[in-house]
Amino acid sequence: MASDLPYRPCAGVTLINRDGLIFAGRRIDTAAPAWQMPQGGIDDGEDPAMAALRELWEETGIAGDLVEQVAEAPEWITYDLPPELLGKVWKGRYRGQKQRWFLFRFLGSDDQVNIATSHPEFSEWRWIGAEEMLDAIVPFKRAVYEQVIDAFRPWLA
Repeated sequence: MASDLPYRPCAGVTLINRDGLIFAGRRIDTAAPAWQMPQGGIDDGEDPAMAALRELWEETGIAGDLVEQVAEAPEWITYDLPPELLGKVWKGRYRGQKQRWFLFRFLGSDDQVNIATSHPEFSEWRWIGAEEMLDAIVPFKRAVYEQVIDAFRPWLA
């Protein structure tokens, strides 16, 4: 039963440029136009903020010295996987994710973004507004993104 499974701990990054636009990457593992912000699992014993910086590096090639932390969402945000993904994602060990979100401002230039990492997750990327980000996320994560956008609204374009 899904309700018997735990949530996978995850760190998420809302990366904004100087104009308050959000980094969005198009997922490489689906033909659907699925765009999202950098995010990924928190290792055992890892600090969530450090996990966020690690995920940002792994997915975008952006090092920690090119960002400044602006804010942190006030609480963990959870979502459940839709039935068609349950048991298929994360080797069936989790029902969904509990996510800790951080807002970072990008201090570098666009040419310092490198999504062609050793294990790429994005096929392309762009800077977009908050409402476009909400329209671009897969439907089962939309409620999470609404909470994230609400938490960081004062800093967004």
